[in-house]
Amino acid sequence: MTTTVTSHRTRPPAQPDSLRTKRLPWYAAPAIAVAALALSAAIVYGTGIGGPVLVIALGAILYLVGLFAAGNAVEGRRSARNRTWSALIHSAFVLAVLPLVSVVWTLVSKGADRLDANFFQTSMNNIGARDANGGAYHAIVGTLEQVGIATLITVPLGVLCAIYIVEYGRGKFAFAIRFFVDVMTGIPSIVSGLFVLAFWVLIVSPWFNDGRPSFSGFAAALALSVLMLPTIVRSTEEMLRLVPAPLREGAYALGVPKWKTILRVVLPTALPGIVTGVMLAVARAAGETAPVLLVAGGGAAINTNPFENNQSSLSLFVYQQAGDASKYAPARAWTAALTLVALVLILTIAAKLLARRNRLSR
Repeated sequence: MTTTVTSHRTRPPAQPDSLRTKRLPWYAAPAIAVAALALSAAIVYGTGIGGPVLVIALGAILYLVGLFAAGNAVEGRRSARNRTWSALIHSAFVLAVLPLVSVVWTLVSKGADRLDANFFQTSMNNIGARDANGGAYHAIVGTLEQVGIATLITVPLGVLCAIYIVEYGRGKFAFAIRFFVDVMTGIPSIVSGLFVLAFWVLIVSPWFNDGRPSFSGFAAALALSVLMLPTIVRSTEEMLRLVPAPLREGAYALGVPKWKTILRVVLPTALPGIVTGVMLAVARAAGETAPVLLVAGGGAAINTNPFENNQSSLSLFVYQQAGDASKYAPARAWTAALTLVALVLILTIAAKLLARRNRLSR
């Protein structure tokens, strides 16, 4: 005879009242914030010591103090500290985002005035101070060509240099490369422009121009390459160091050569981070004005040949239009700035999507 024992689930015993913690209601934080802003406004405007910015700053301090006091009274000192530090972190995030939102709003609101077909299809050639037309087509072409050539030059050099430092470099030579890359990171853009002006424009370009120095978009691309290279090298180096060592060791254990391991395993794993570093370098190069002004000269006409004659860029176009006496120039400058930001954003999104498709599958 067998006996079947049936187990029944029993409900857990209820916690005693001494173990239950009190919590502030959900509306406590918003109510404290409103009260802090009201008290801050009363103090600032009542005494006449400031304006809206001081009201917000003082209100934030009063909010943190009030939140800590309420949490300490209801939940205890430990929970009150947690609430206060969480609120402080959120406040820091808001303070960091506000300038970005302000910049975007200013660009969109002021740059929308000239978002028309004429701006993107015409140049400033034969445009007078009283002419409301004129666009940045020549500057857009110059930016795309200069940044594109600079990217083609610096990405292979930067990635190969980083691979050498991480995978092969040992001793004083690798240390010297890393040191000079760090030094180049802090070089002002005007110095790179002067270097290309002294070397390429004044010495090399006369060989191809009947003995006369010549400005060109290619010279601007060389100056931008000097600025992009250290950023790409350092960012790629850090991404390669983050690749787990077992991935390399597993490939070596299977008999895969080192060069193929780097090409097929290490680089695809680090590709998203490498693309991020490349796009940071591209964004910096696209916004530089001094090198383009020094070695490309700028210009109002469309020039699609980067190896001959003057060429403009969007950053240089913004600089020139911002200093122009025409009443129509500021609108062109704001629209060109918005176009430059949108162009960098589109390139960044496209590069991220491409890197996501081509990264190493897990």
